[in-house]
Amino acid sequence: MLKSGFLNKTSKVTLGRGDLHVTCVATPSRPPTSRLAKRSKVEIIKEKSDFLRHPLMEELVNENTFISEEAVQLMKFHGSYMQDHREKRAFGAGKAYMFMMRTRQPAGAVTNQLYLAMDELADRFGNGTLRLTTRQAYQLHGVLKQDLKTVFSTVIKNMGSTLGACGDVNRNVMAACAPWKNNPLYVDAQKLANDLADLLAPQSGAYYDVWLDGEKFVSVYKEDPKVTVDRTFNGFGTNFENCPEPIYGTQFLPRKFKIAVTVPGDNSVDLFTNDIGVIVIPDEVTGQVKGYNIVAGGGLGRTHRAEETFPRLADALGYVDKEDIFHAIKAVVATQRDYGRRDDRRQARLKYLVHEWGIDKFRSVTEQYLGKKFGEFKALPKWEFLDYLGWGDQGDGKLFYGIYVQNGRIKGEAKKALRAVIEKYEIPVTITANQNLILREIEPVWKADILAALQAGGIKDVSEWDSLERTSMACPALPMCGLAVTEAERGLPDINARIRTLLTKLGLASETFTVRMTGCPNGCARPYMAELGFVGDGPNSYQIYLAGNPNQTRLAECFAERVKVKDLETFLEPIFVHFRDNRKPKEPFGDYVARVGFAAIKEFQAGYVVAAPAEGSKREVEFDLPCGNGKGTVVLALDPDTLKAVEATAKAEGMSLDQFLTPIIRKTIFG
Repeated sequence: MLKSGFLNKTSKVTLGRGDLHVTCVATPSRPPTSRLAKRSKVEIIKEKSDFLRHPLMEELVNENTFISEEAVQLMKFHGSYMQDHREKRAFGAGKAYMFMMRTRQPAGAVTNQLYLAMDELADRFGNGTLRLTTRQAYQLHGVLKQDLKTVFSTVIKNMGSTLGACGDVNRNVMAACAPWKNNPLYVDAQKLANDLADLLAPQSGAYYDVWLDGEKFVSVYKEDPKVTVDRTFNGFGTNFENCPEPIYGTQFLPRKFKIAVTVPGDNSVDLFTNDIGVIVIPDEVTGQVKGYNIVAGGGLGRTHRAEETFPRLADALGYVDKEDIFHAIKAVVATQRDYGRRDDRRQARLKYLVHEWGIDKFRSVTEQYLGKKFGEFKALPKWEFLDYLGWGDQGDGKLFYGIYVQNGRIKGEAKKALRAVIEKYEIPVTITANQNLILREIEPVWKADILAALQAGGIKDVSEWDSLERTSMACPALPMCGLAVTEAERGLPDINARIRTLLTKLGLASETFTVRMTGCPNGCARPYMAELGFVGDGPNSYQIYLAGNPNQTRLAECFAERVKVKDLETFLEPIFVHFRDNRKPKEPFGDYVARVGFAAIKEFQAGYVVAAPAEGSKREVEFDLPCGNGKGTVVLALDPDTLKAVEATAKAEGMSLDQFLTPIIRKTIFG
């Protein structure tokens, strides 16, 4: 086993894969980045952990409500983060420690058995809700330390897993998840996502030692034999010989690693934001899968006021035949493993290695691990964003139904209705990359009953949602996420409503664009790809990112910092007016901003004056607002245009004016 993490010699070999004579990567005389070979403290924790076992196993059985920092770092690899519920802290009692558990769901696929198990776990051991993530997995919030083993073992015994959902390993593999059974490209993309998850899953067995006390859990699932063979293959130095972790070694990867798979033209997975993006390429004659285009070096996380951190889109790496895809993925992972930064975790993602080297050098090194050159990147059609919402035909006589889930949170009566339908008809589901849910394998005769049951639970068809909501996303943020500095999930619905009201006021009532919000700069809801992105930079304050495009192939850029929520309309109105008055026919908002540039918009914004209502044109709206143990009266003075816009929005939401305004005023007054 190589202790350094780098290959330590050069050798020529002859192998069966085309009988190629190749040269393995050699350890350079100095570290690849020409920096001192320092390591962060997390690297030391990983090295001493006996492949992620200790001190986590000891910490889980002590009397504390929390675990140590060393155990926290290891816990991530097992699929969980320790969190502090800021709003449940009791005076003098310290932090309210809880755990978030995340599952591994390649391509977002969830069996009926696992869905029902997760739904029950949320009620028994979580906070009563299920969270659908932007990487097509579950998050279960609010689990207490004492319940962790029960929760994890239940997931495992119901054919689920959390292994590799977090930590310095390959994370959940995303895929274009349309359940079109008659489309071989989609079928292959979803299978490949599952195979890549298996290929790069930790192998040491520590996961089962920690959560099942070493019990040999027997599963009916078996990985593809080719995955097993290709994982073992080590002709070009991708593996550590005689090591429990043949690909990862004792140090695992420098940081998290993300992969997405899709088909030409379908960018439902935000392909270019991943460390590796894989595009299924069909044979021009048969239409069957021929091979894969690969892009590499994407990632969105950054740190405020640290210019050396930045979002980046992946570059085209090349093409490989279908037979070589596992070897190609291993080659990219090995390159990042051996050359990625381990001294500074903020610089440890693959995107910084590709940025520093350039894609040509990166390709050259990766080809040495692959044992052959990449083929020429195949031409692709224009990308589109697809969300698979509403009813669709699977192509095998059955239907699917895509349900919009606001910010991915399944709760309340909607949660009960979904469970009832999924349990009654034994329906499997799919989690999408936009935090939504697809019910699959629906017999046409079930359709009316399913619709009636869901509607009774308050679940609206996608046609009933505002188009701004349909494409928007937010991360959980406050109160649980330790990195959040402001709201996201709880704040975005109100902000979307205010944006719609403003657009209506300006004569843009039917306009729509992609809105995304995060409570910190890590970018979990991918705001740096949005046409209008909100990135938390302080209490009730956001950086505003503009100029992403509707198909998520262009990075947005920071337009302004420290924009307060209370000033949102004043800030956005001149931008929307400039867009309204100068756009080309049907030009999307993000494309417009990119075309005209920030300078022109900022100049207009600086000279723009929001017109005051004419004297006597205001109308007062008076209603009662619950206040403490009594009632208070609020009087709003609204000009006719604003009032008309608010009334229209309330009507569209199926609410009275009082119902619509009350939560907004409550939040404004009471926070």
